[in-house]
Amino acid sequence: MDRAQLLAFLRTQYLAVLASRGPDGAPQAAVVGIAVGDELEIVFDTLDSSRKARNVRADPRVALTLGGLAPGEERTVQYEGVADEPTGPELDRVRELYFEVFPDGRERLASWAGLIHVRVRPTWIRYSDFNRTPPAIVEFSGTDLLSPRPDLPPGAGDQR
Repeated sequence: MDRAQLLAFLRTQYLAVLASRGPDGAPQAAVVGIAVGDELEIVFDTLDSSRKARNVRADPRVALTLGGLAPGEERTVQYEGVADEPTGPELDRVRELYFEVFPDGRERLASWAGLIHVRVRPTWIRYSDFNRTPPAIVEFSGTDLLSPRPDLPPGAGDQR
């Protein structure tokens, strides 16, 4: 499993469970519809009055779990990251990414007051495939999460 394969797997997923921290420090979870960008960022929409919106504004550290929804499917991703609410051209970009997966999101944006788009950038990801024997478990962090630089030859040190 390399970064490109991880991205391909993430893009097969349309739902995730988002875990955030409530005002009293207790965990709170919600199912969200997701889109995944080239930088492994996850985008979802929610109302600005929702618990998840309030939680990520107070503490942007979140975790998501994806996969394993189909019978017999035992491939999952544990994803930790930092959430934000992009603005300007970056907001336009993440919305378009989201609308590619959820075209009805345009209608929601036009008709639901207070709808926002949240982006989560990864800090750590664990992919697990228990459909295999032995299971495959691969962790990604730090530079593993960065896009390959086309201006560097394979294996060259990327100092981003």
